[in-house]
Amino acid sequence: MRSVEVEVVCSDPVEHRRRVMSRSVGIPGLPLPDWQQILDREYEPWDRDRVVVDTAGQRLEVSSAVLLGAVSAAAAGASG
Repeated sequence: MRSVEVEVVCSDPVEHRRRVMSRSVGIPGLPLPDWQQILDREYEPWDRDRVVVDTAGQRLEVSSAVLLGAVSAAAAGASG
């Protein structure tokens, strides 16, 4: 069985910040990072194949379809 690595990004910083500021946590006591903490995090670029789903300007249904299509394509490539 083949695995598919997925990186989910939001390339629009205004939308990303809006999402961070409006989210809620479903686990009592779990602290979420604020916008500045997110900006201060060190990002290490991926150095291997992956599916990148950019959610900026997309509804959940569109992002999900992109992801499912990429996973299906990867699975078809693994079997053929």
